[in-house]
Amino acid sequence: MVFSSLIFLCAFLPVTIIIYHLLIRLGAGRASLVFLFLASLFYYGYWKPSNTWIILASIIVNYGFGIWISQANTWRKPLFIAGVAINLAALGYYKYTDFLITNINTLLDSSLPLTHIILPIGISFFTFQQISYLADIYSKEHDPSGQGLIDYCLFVCFFPQLVAGPIVHHREMMPQFASEKNLRLNWGNMYAGLCMLSIGLAKKVLIADSLAPVVSATLKTGVTLSAADALLGTFATTAQIYYDFSGYSDMAIGCALFFNICLPQNFFSPFKAVSIQDFWRRWHVTLSRWLRDYLYFALGGSKCAPWRSYLNLFLTFFIGGIWHGASWCFVLWGLCHGIALVIHRFWTKQLGLTTSAFTGWALTFSLFLITTLLGRAPSLDALTGVFQGLAGFNGLGFTPEYIAAIKSATYRTIYAFEAVVAICVGAYLIAFFAPNSTQIVSNATPRLRLTLWVAFLLGLCITALTIPEKTNEFIYFQF
Repeated sequence: MVFSSLIFLCAFLPVTIIIYHLLIRLGAGRASLVFLFLASLFYYGYWKPSNTWIILASIIVNYGFGIWISQANTWRKPLFIAGVAINLAALGYYKYTDFLITNINTLLDSSLPLTHIILPIGISFFTFQQISYLADIYSKEHDPSGQGLIDYCLFVCFFPQLVAGPIVHHREMMPQFASEKNLRLNWGNMYAGLCMLSIGLAKKVLIADSLAPVVSATLKTGVTLSAADALLGTFATTAQIYYDFSGYSDMAIGCALFFNICLPQNFFSPFKAVSIQDFWRRWHVTLSRWLRDYLYFALGGSKCAPWRSYLNLFLTFFIGGIWHGASWCFVLWGLCHGIALVIHRFWTKQLGLTTSAFTGWALTFSLFLITTLLGRAPSLDALTGVFQGLAGFNGLGFTPEYIAAIKSATYRTIYAFEAVVAICVGAYLIAFFAPNSTQIVSNATPRLRLTLWVAFLLGLCITALTIPEKTNEFIYFQF
């Protein structure tokens, strides 16, 4: 049940909001939190009910380890290591087993059978959240003795952030669930949530989904692409992943506000970044924060010899690439970002050099375009095909086969090829020049112009979702 589905927008979300606030109105504050936890479990299990036990087991194990670590003296470190190891083992089993078997078969020319494990939704996100929880208890930055089990359950599986983040911190979330002032109807939050939900939904439905046919035609293994085909596909792929993921994050933030919960910002105009460091302060902000606080600092951060700090920085983003997915394309993605960050730090810190804002932006944006292909390509062969096209090996102009492939996958009654190109151009104009969703909604007091825009976007998106041929995948759904 993705956010951009009619069953979520017209059934699950409004019913959950009404029952939650009705329980609060009846004075059943804790019961409302229990209901929200059960609703989140239903949301998680809707796609595959049998996977519900995975997140429940993860919650129970980590909650128990948190208590044990906080109460232990001599056994604190072994318990902490064991807790982290269990989390990583579960993530590794579900996410990387077939990847490892495939590579073993390739290296040893063996024929070990694949397990074909179906990845539980959101496992990467709730695993990271709980590892940080255990780490803070181990470092005595958090004492779990005063928290309730329901608060912890909601911290892990609160449905707005469960599938794809933002990756929340327990210090941000648990006090909000325990706060009495949040157990009331807040019309300001309801309005801001509706605005954020509408903007995110428009990003996802009207832009990202409209570009999906272009991306599919570009990244199909075995196709021959001209320079124009590959160039349009490259720009469409980058725009799609940005509007898909940032739109989903906006919807998550908006949905949480309906329950008076403030989730952290996850995107802040990354296309405007003027350096790779600036980019990671704008793109998937909560992942950057997690990697910094719980991996980079754990490796020693910058409080060591310069060569070691460069290695720490490289390893942080190399591991971050592996976290993104089980494929060599993601390994290359991590290598590229790790090397780029090391070069940037050496250039600015060691050499004391600077570049103009435009040069920094051009280099950063170019890197973003190329590495997005790495993150989206289904195979190295598909990636090679795009790079050959960009190099002009197969001609310059759009090929009839490419145009036909896009038309056959597009909503045939609405969009022509030219319209899809226009959507791609419009997506970049918005990203470069328009304020981002956080800036729009930060002072979202009810006013006629904004309200009309919200109503228009909601109506347009819901209409689009009724089209039978409508593409409605979510790229990060099985992270």
